[in-house]
Amino acid sequence: MNSLILRLIAGRIAVALVTLLIVAVTIFCATALLPGDVVEILLGQAATPEAIAGLRTAMNLDQPAVVRFFLWLGNLATGDLGVSYVNNIPIADLIGSRLVNSLKLAGITAALSVPVALTLGVTAAILRGTVYDRTISFLTIGIISVPEFMVATLAVIVFAVYLGWLPALSMTGDITTLTGLLKAFAMPVITLSFVISAQMIRMTRAAVIETLNAPYVEMALLKGASRRRMVLHHALPNALGPIVNAVALSLSYLLGGVIIVETIFNYPGIAKLMLDAVSTRDLPLIQSCAMIFCIAYLLLITIADLVAIVSNPRLRRS
Repeated sequence: MNSLILRLIAGRIAVALVTLLIVAVTIFCATALLPGDVVEILLGQAATPEAIAGLRTAMNLDQPAVVRFFLWLGNLATGDLGVSYVNNIPIADLIGSRLVNSLKLAGITAALSVPVALTLGVTAAILRGTVYDRTISFLTIGIISVPEFMVATLAVIVFAVYLGWLPALSMTGDITTLTGLLKAFAMPVITLSFVISAQMIRMTRAAVIETLNAPYVEMALLKGASRRRMVLHHALPNALGPIVNAVALSLSYLLGGVIIVETIFNYPGIAKLMLDAVSTRDLPLIQSCAMIFCIAYLLLITIADLVAIVSNPRLRRS
């Protein structure tokens, strides 16, 4: 690995860290601007001024915002997420099980949608201009144009109301059997798979077409090389960076879709936990959940950029 690639990797990691700091400031400021006083919400309207002042001091809410930010950031850097204002329980304990549920949902969705989307995107690029390609393009554009909540609503109408195959809400009580697994994950996975697969198919198709239009591919085809060999041995390896970037960007949409899907299907994940925390003004819990989403997004994008840098043949030759 040459020095240019190492410099680019170091620069990309530095940009990610600076972005994470900016995100932390934004999250802290946004939660501080939420309407309502969390102390008054916790104590109720009958609380005395002395009780309100005492609880505010105990929560360090009487400190300046800058001091509270650096205290929160320092604790976050050491893995201390703090204590929930509402439940008086360590936030790490609240998030633990919910994060596992969200990771299960995201993992199952990715395991199903990524192979299907890559296959459809690559084959559509190879068969560009055919009825197959036009059909795939038409369907993906149609799905992209529909927001997540509409896809979820249509899934409920079709699979729960009309066909009666699946429950309208996610039931996670028993996932030891196939029936229980379907009740827990089928509707959320169907919704999320439709949304991210469409994005992934479009970006994968564009990446492979760009590689197939490269001069060396056209020259090899003119010299008699088979199209299958050119695609498998030359085009796809050189399109690895853009394809990984397409997968990462599509999976990043999964983070936003999870918030909507978990709410609609009452799935007990971290997004549902964050929305419940917003309704109770549980600031440390909101901040921790938001940071987890942002860190996951930055991690996906950074990995995609690093793969694109390492797999770039021009950088390897320089």
